[in-house]
Amino acid sequence: MSLAGLVPLVASDPSVAEALRTDSDLVVPSAATAPVIAAVAQGVSGRPGTVLAVTATTREADDLVAALGSLLDPATVGDFPSWETLPHERLSPRTDTVGRRIAVLRRLAHPESDDSGAGRLSVIVAPVRAILQPFVAGLGDIEPVRLRVGDEIDVAQT
Repeated sequence: MSLAGLVPLVASDPSVAEALRTDSDLVVPSAATAPVIAAVAQGVSGRPGTVLAVTATTREADDLVAALGSLLDPATVGDFPSWETLPHERLSPRTDTVGRRIAVLRRLAHPESDDSGAGRLSVIVAPVRAILQPFVAGLGDIEPVRLRVGDEIDVAQT
């Protein structure tokens, strides 16, 4: 269900509109967080770019991604997960987590206008752990391997 009509209503509130026009801090009820972030992402503030929304926990990040997906085009909302492992543990993170992180970095560095799944992101949602964890410079520049139905790939050549 699309709730995109809420975004202009929230953005038109005088206190929200003033905060979006200036560099003011804005404290909103948790129910209004997603519409206010969506308003900023849609350029209501006049500041173009991608919004980074940092949450306290992974669960809050997942909830915010779902809420933003009903206010914005879900393809423009990126989820930047944190590693499930701690740096001192001798475990590798899950491959899907690695892939999701690299995909977001790739979309930041090289958005593709002809592919909605690889296009420009309006909002990136990340738990604070994901922001604090180090990542290697240049990961967004790695060219992804793309396969489509019907493609034939010689595995020996890759």
